[in-house]
Amino acid sequence: MAHESSHFRRPESVLVVVYTRLRQVLLLRRRRPAGYWQSVTGSLRWGESSLAAARRELLEETGIDGSFGLEDCAVINRYEILPAFGHRFAPGVTENTEYVWRLVLEEPCNVQLDAAEHVESAWLVAEEAARTTSSDTNRQAILELP
Repeated sequence: MAHESSHFRRPESVLVVVYTRLRQVLLLRRRRPAGYWQSVTGSLRWGESSLAAARRELLEETGIDGSFGLEDCAVINRYEILPAFGHRFAPGVTENTEYVWRLVLEEPCNVQLDAAEHVESAWLVAEEAARTTSSDTNRQAILELP
């Protein structure tokens, strides 16, 4: 198993669903793979908690400060790592563990995308966001929003 000094990613990540009280969900379109829509996601760094990763990824990917209001959904998903991302993990690592978080905002806000990672953002009503996202676990998290 890889460890902190490894250049491989830790096979654990966060999924952060950002939405409004009117159930408008923020989705981001990834640069690679092309056309892949998702909520905020990212790998945990070695030694980092899922809360710290959720806050960091939210800020890096959208410019939204998640210091307050992030809610742990108490959902942990396991899924196969997409072939497009497999090279980022140690040889033999094929599954990822994902911790689901959410953040509710009063209304949609402008986001500051990391241009190296995302090309577009959209605020979509929950049902449309669930149809649009490319990830099954993201779809489920959206459908389970309060």
